[in-house]
Amino acid sequence: MAKPHSTFVCQNCGAISQRWQGRCEACEEWNTIVEEAPSSGIGARAAAGKGRVFALEGLDGQSKEAPRIISGITEFDRVAGGGLVPGSVILIGGEPGIGKSTLLIQACATLAMKKHRVVYISGEEAVAQVRLRAARLGLASAPVELAAETSVEDILATLKQGKQPALVIIDSIQTMWTSTVEAAPGTVTQVRGAAQALIRFAKTTGACVILVGHVTKDGQIAGPRVVEHMVDAVVSFEGDGGHQFRILRAVKNRFGPTDEIGVFEMTGSGLSEVANPSALFLSGRDASAPGAAVFAGMEGTRPVLVEVQALVAPTSLGTPRRAVVGWDPARLSMVLAVLEAHGGLRLGQYDVYLNVAGGLRVNEPAADLAAAAALVSSLTGAPLPAETVYFGELGLSGAVRPVTHAGQRIKEAAKLGFKAAVGPDQSGEAGPLSLRACGHITALVADIAASGAGRRAPAPQRPRAVGTA
Repeated sequence: MAKPHSTFVCQNCGAISQRWQGRCEACEEWNTIVEEAPSSGIGARAAAGKGRVFALEGLDGQSKEAPRIISGITEFDRVAGGGLVPGSVILIGGEPGIGKSTLLIQACATLAMKKHRVVYISGEEAVAQVRLRAARLGLASAPVELAAETSVEDILATLKQGKQPALVIIDSIQTMWTSTVEAAPGTVTQVRGAAQALIRFAKTTGACVILVGHVTKDGQIAGPRVVEHMVDAVVSFEGDGGHQFRILRAVKNRFGPTDEIGVFEMTGSGLSEVANPSALFLSGRDASAPGAAVFAGMEGTRPVLVEVQALVAPTSLGTPRRAVVGWDPARLSMVLAVLEAHGGLRLGQYDVYLNVAGGLRVNEPAADLAAAAALVSSLTGAPLPAETVYFGELGLSGAVRPVTHAGQRIKEAAKLGFKAAVGPDQSGEAGPLSLRACGHITALVADIAASGAGRRAPAPQRPRAVGTA
């Protein structure tokens, strides 16, 4: 019988190699490869023997909708798909200090007040620290069961005692370790093994388990990607330290829609729900300033209005700057190329800055038209109409393509007092607003340039070399 050999696993991406090397070939990170024993890992110690026979079923059987546990936090339930599903496992990630523990403590307290058994296991903080946070939030009287423990076997043995818990919080999965894996806590193999044991507990008992995960410098959840495939939902908690807004975004959800968001506001007494995020994102808007367009977007099933700001300024550099906050830089480059090729603008001698106000990150291509309108407005110095929203996808030919859920976008704009919308020709969904159809980028540029005639910024002059006449 051949002797089993050790494997070498990258602690950053989980790639496996047969020998040690200083740099991982998969993620190109240095000094992240660690040797692991051959008996480590999921299924490595599975007993050999005869398997049991199980029944197979057809596709025509009847199935009922999964029951839900309503947490009482509307924005949290929206992202979860209408509530927590018993037996499901949710992985939530976010930057340090963004408010993950605060949100989960509030959810635990709300559920515990409804006579559900809720257990909060902290592997990073002592019980006294968790109690201090709960007291600061005014939730000290909630019957939440607390513990500071990192051994998965001890945690599971404790959870099986007494009444079945409805919700279990593990903060965080990177601090957990299991004795069935011969590796240091926090390594890829330990995180994977601990997650599998907790997932098995959730599926067999019907308890909902929420795993808190650290994030890397790139914003990705640390640890092996296989953990994201194992869980039922992956949720990211986003926000900017300079803003009080926090966005809870569903990246994966087996029991609800993806790309759904919940909006919170960080206050002195914890996180408060934002029932109307559009009004919050548009608060403080200067409608008379050029370079600002209101984009009617969709986040999951919710329409959201947000301000897209652009600044086009003469450059003093050989290569103009292109800076983006809250949007895809590649789409900005595409919009600039379309404006130059089909809109007749010359932006090669200008620095371009684009910002989505409020800290929200926009991912859908329907923001192309709003970004283009903001860029043209900043270049010409012509403010856009204050009561107009923009939406539409730009093609490389300059055509404005139709987008989905146009009716919901227009209804949200009308609810906030807007009078007109500029977008693709979808007259059947105009609803209460006056929809000005824009079929090509040239029409948008012509309208904005006409309103700003005489205020176009002069072309920048190249600085003359020193010593020349």
